[in-house]
Amino acid sequence: MDWKLEGSARETESDVLQEQEAILEDTGEDGLSDSFRLLQIDVECEHQEGETLPTGAAVWCSKNVQRKQRHWEKIVAAKKSKRKQEKERRKANRVENSGICPQHSKRFLRSLTKEKLLEAKHSGPRLCIDLSMTHHMSKKELSRLAGQIRRLYGSNKKADRPFWICLTGFATDSPLYEECLRINDGFSSYLLDVTEEDCFSLFPLETLVYLTPDSEHALEDVDLNKVYILGGLVDESIQKENSDLDQGSIDSAFLPAICSW
Repeated sequence: MDWKLEGSARETESDVLQEQEAILEDTGEDGLSDSFRLLQIDVECEHQEGETLPTGAAVWCSKNVQRKQRHWEKIVAAKKSKRKQEKERRKANRVENSGICPQHSKRFLRSLTKEKLLEAKHSGPRLCIDLSMTHHMSKKELSRLAGQIRRLYGSNKKADRPFWICLTGFATDSPLYEECLRINDGFSSYLLDVTEEDCFSLFPLETLVYLTPDSEHALEDVDLNKVYILGGLVDESIQKENSDLDQGSIDSAFLPAICSW
């Protein structure tokens, strides 16, 4: 049965080939060329119908997007360059104002500051902040005084030859101490002395120099054997009279515009 079907299929295929050869012989060379030309025309027509060419609006939109992208990239690059220049300018200003070489790391600078302060503790001049009158101050005045202590400490540690600061009459359970901890970051780590004793009983009176604008003597230089005292109060405070200072048993001086040691 299978061989019969196979033979029938071969006969059918042979008949089709013979018919195609007969058609080609009848049409000749001109007919073949015409057939190819018709096929080519049909293919081109189908290609033109199926192809979607970009319109003028689509091309313009693409260029516009690219132009905006380039413009945005220029803006971002300009901002980055400006931020970098501003950062370098601030860094140069800090170096110029502090006189510190820029190649030093922060760790080295902290170590250098600590070394200078400890050296001042052993052989440098002393500066006492008399805080024995804080009980006369309001909460607002205590807050201002705590800020002044922070600024004084910050300026002193940046100096080439700093003082060793001592906060006298300063109790750790006082409102001022709590305010210093609240508004001054790292206050408990400040390199200075804190004592509840009064500065007049802590040091010999002959070594004390009270700095006050009411003095008649200008402080022209700093004596390493003297202990300089600043009153820990603000302008609004009611100042308590000091009997030792009034009686002239303690030297006093006012700070001129320029003072060096």
